[in-house]
Amino acid sequence: MKKSLLTIVCCLLSINTFAQKSAETNVPMSKYPMVTEDNRAMFSIKAPEALDVKVDICGKKYPMQKDEQGVWTATTDPLVPGPHYYFLNVDGVQVNDPASYSVYGCGLEASWIEIPETAEEAAYYTYNKDVPHGQVRECQYWSNVEQKVRRCYVYTPAEYETNATKRFPVMYLQHGMAENETGWHIQGKMANILDNNIAKGATPMIVVMDNGNCDYGFGANPNEDRNAFGASFYKVIIEDIIPYIDSTFRTKADRENRAMAGLSWGGFQSFNIALANMDKFSHLGAFSGALFMVAMGDVKTMYDGVFADAKKFNEQMHTLFIGTGSEEDLGSNTVNEKLSKQGINTTYYLSQGTAHEWLTWRRCLNQFVPLIFKK
Repeated sequence: MKKSLLTIVCCLLSINTFAQKSAETNVPMSKYPMVTEDNRAMFSIKAPEALDVKVDICGKKYPMQKDEQGVWTATTDPLVPGPHYYFLNVDGVQVNDPASYSVYGCGLEASWIEIPETAEEAAYYTYNKDVPHGQVRECQYWSNVEQKVRRCYVYTPAEYETNATKRFPVMYLQHGMAENETGWHIQGKMANILDNNIAKGATPMIVVMDNGNCDYGFGANPNEDRNAFGASFYKVIIEDIIPYIDSTFRTKADRENRAMAGLSWGGFQSFNIALANMDKFSHLGAFSGALFMVAMGDVKTMYDGVFADAKKFNEQMHTLFIGTGSEEDLGSNTVNEKLSKQGINTTYYLSQGTAHEWLTWRRCLNQFVPLIFKK
């Protein structure tokens, strides 16, 4: 009987060990955080002198329990797949988890954890050793508009290095509110998405990720209304960024070979910039775009009436992509319906089961890339 009981206990321990693994976002040699097979996150921190510790993930706070060695632990409810920002709260002070890498999100440096999808689901944003790989470069340039140095990240496809005479189209890809130019490179896994799409036949392209001047939460500047939030970026991209990219990289420097897309507030910015500069852009995308103002208004009169003549618009804008998660509502569906009723050609994409989160935006980018720069 004792032997039988011991066998059962050992089997349960084995199952428990198999059912959880260290998160891919951990720093080296850190066992925690861990992810279970049913998508729960397990957190641990040693703070023997602390009186109260919580983990705050996706806005929900979980009290942590302290053992005799002063180690605090907690396990969350099941989380949706994809990356999540989180913080530890130690005696009322919000801090990052020293066991996990930090990224820029929520308007500050934040801890993050990736709840993995299946290998098949994640294949499009996973590094594939069997396809050619491009490079992501960190670049600095001088802004004449702002009179200061700025930073952008630039993806060049694998062929950029192997074909020294070829020129490439350019996509300008924007982050959302309270994030910055690092977001698409790190949280968005855009290089893997581009590499994998190009390997499947998408047009090789350069991708530029710059700071949209909306890298803090709206309302942090009390003198700034909604229309002004991030609007200083509009002049920067036209007068500084595009000229810098065209003079530094082997680009096809014309409207036919220039696209702009963005997530959330970056989608709002992309609409404002591209639709006001139809001489410079011929492809446009909004991923969970903050298009609520378009949803509430008359599309015939918006953006100086650019949608009023549907035939003319369709001839100029080769791709108009609108994507959103099924669990969010920023007006994307309404905007798409209004534009379609007006005769505007759109591509609408609904990411099933996702909300206003990076997994939605990875999926949108994956859908958008194959559509653009096709002759």
